[in-house]
Amino acid sequence: MIAKKLYLGLIIFFLYAPILVLIVFSFNDSRIQSHWAGFTLDWYVQLFRDDQIMRAIRNTLLIAVFSTLAATSIGAAAAVGISKLGRKSKAVIMSVTQLPVMMPDIVTGLSLRMLFIFVIRLVGAGNLGFGTLLLSHITFNVPYVILSVIPKLKQMDGNLYEAALDLGSTPFGAFMKVILPEIWPGVVTGALLAFTLSVDDFMVSFFTTGSGVTNLSIQIFSMARRGVNPRINALSTLIFIVIMVLLFLIHKRDQHLARKNAE
Repeated sequence: MIAKKLYLGLIIFFLYAPILVLIVFSFNDSRIQSHWAGFTLDWYVQLFRDDQIMRAIRNTLLIAVFSTLAATSIGAAAAVGISKLGRKSKAVIMSVTQLPVMMPDIVTGLSLRMLFIFVIRLVGAGNLGFGTLLLSHITFNVPYVILSVIPKLKQMDGNLYEAALDLGSTPFGAFMKVILPEIWPGVVTGALLAFTLSVDDFMVSFFTTGSGVTNLSIQIFSMARRGVNPRINALSTLIFIVIMVLLFLIHKRDQHLARKNAE
């Protein structure tokens, strides 16, 4: 038992020690990472005064929110449609759906870039930028939403939808009042996963964006190429705090759902 706890403790230490060091040095008064010169909040002040970083944060949030809304809507509707297919057709579609999840990001990003450039040249207008970045995020988020919703559809009684139609409900009304409440936990999980992946993504964004449009991951990469800037530590600390808050809220929601189902 002691060996198991020690092993678990070592894993947690090696996972979170670098993050702890990053957080500590985000308050360091020196630009030299190996030298502690005192406590300061100047790097956070400079962070919020940096126009490039603020634009990157704005682009990241806009793309994450819009791509999450679009991917969740498309993915949930697609999952319902897939659940109505026969066994063989469903197996084929699910295999195709899982393929983008297993595909390396560099392959996805490069293929999307080639597609966008082909369409732009075919149409003769437009360029890589915010629109292509948003479309690429929607594209790689949809499979994750589908895979989150499908298990909830398998748990649902398929006769509920038919019963709602027999009682006079329209197909859309039956979906909103019968199916959606049953799959809602999967929809929320897929939306949170899509939002997190959108904020975190670098490789696909790097290939599908244009000049003048960056998100946080690309901005951090460009800053790190010129050396470790303490503002990167401050920005990473804030991102870590936001993610921890989201995880805490998800945990609380799961506990609430568990208590509700137990009652």
